[in-house]
Amino acid sequence: MDQLLSYIFDTLADGVLVVNSQGRIIDANRAAEELTGFSREELKGGPCRALNCTGCKRFGKEVGHHCSLFAAGGEKVVRCTIQGRGGETIPVLKRARVMTDEGGHVMGAVEILTDMRRLVELENRVDHLCREVSGSRENHGIEGESSAVRQLLDFIESVATSTAPVMIQGESGTGKELVAHAIHEGSMGKGAPFIKVNCAALNENLLESELFGHVKGAFTGANRDRMGRFEAAHGGTLFLDEIGDLPPAIQVKLLRVLEEKVIEKVGDHTPVPVDVRIITATHRDLSLLVQEGRFREDLYFRINVIPVICPPLRERQGDALLLANRFLQRFALRDGKSVQGISPEAAEALSGYPWPGNVRELRNVMEYAMVLCRTGQIDVDHLPAHVGAEHDLGPVQRGRQPVGKADIEAALARAGGVKNEAAKMLGVSRVTLWKWMKKMGLEKQPPAARG
Repeated sequence: MDQLLSYIFDTLADGVLVVNSQGRIIDANRAAEELTGFSREELKGGPCRALNCTGCKRFGKEVGHHCSLFAAGGEKVVRCTIQGRGGETIPVLKRARVMTDEGGHVMGAVEILTDMRRLVELENRVDHLCREVSGSRENHGIEGESSAVRQLLDFIESVATSTAPVMIQGESGTGKELVAHAIHEGSMGKGAPFIKVNCAALNENLLESELFGHVKGAFTGANRDRMGRFEAAHGGTLFLDEIGDLPPAIQVKLLRVLEEKVIEKVGDHTPVPVDVRIITATHRDLSLLVQEGRFREDLYFRINVIPVICPPLRERQGDALLLANRFLQRFALRDGKSVQGISPEAAEALSGYPWPGNVRELRNVMEYAMVLCRTGQIDVDHLPAHVGAEHDLGPVQRGRQPVGKADIEAALARAGGVKNEAAKMLGVSRVTLWKWMKKMGLEKQPPAARG
């Protein structure tokens, strides 16, 4: 029986300490050894206060003075920290119960220590994300700390108080819909509908019906009356995305709606009053389309009363790496992975890449990296091949093969092992040098030679 109890004692997943009434440790199980870093022999016979538990309240410092557990008796459950053998602070859930004999005399106590490090890590990540989401809500989901983003947010705050038409311009993936939402949410009609129509997603006939609605029998398949998006947005905001793809015939009808504030449903000639704020967005150069005769000039001036420009990611100094880390934290929490940030080489590649697809592309790249990286840091090898590749080669290396191993070793020697200096000598970026070194087995340099 004693052997069975000993086996059970060492099989328990939580750390267990048995202490006598004077606070001396009588025994400890294997989990307690793993948790604290102390061996059983080191723990046994020593005072329990050696672990510096923050959940203990003592009446004296010398052995023989009772702690609050013995003074009060019963059981105590508390979240606290202990100190490991290496001096590290370990968060634990401590459950302690006093042991008494048949006569009710105190014999000692049993302390069960549950490792809370993983839970604390998750709590910290959730807390970080909550603060991030709170800040994101304040900025209407527009993330970034660059001056370009700050200027955009300030301008949105000014624009939101107006009822004039707004045209949002910017490359694909710059967050034009987020800006439209932000303008609507900052306006007096933020409780009213926000209706979106993608002008590039529908053909002319379907788009006309989608915008203005139709009556029963207006065309084949119109078996009932249908409300259009203008009516649905009455009193609120209608967001016309990709306005540059609007067919010429719909441009004429849209201009009339903006001027007269009435619509006519397809198949009907009864005017229906609408009160809608128009926000448009496009990645095209509408002024060029006007010159080419593909977009009405009068409509262009009617919708471009307040132009808002969404800056591309390459012009948002420092935001690419900031957003990459935020995406990484979200994906790690979602997927339950213990990825510990981004390596310096990968950070340099992310910062140097021009991001033609902007924030949308960055998000996809980080999701790709999360798939390849199981633990540790996101490294250059976890990024798609095109990120930090061709644009890193530098003018000296374009058009010919990379330098050889001897050239790299010579450059490193001349630079005293400082990779930044060696990369400059070779006419390439630090990322490219790192890739070559890894390929040639030179990445593990002695500590004195690291750059």
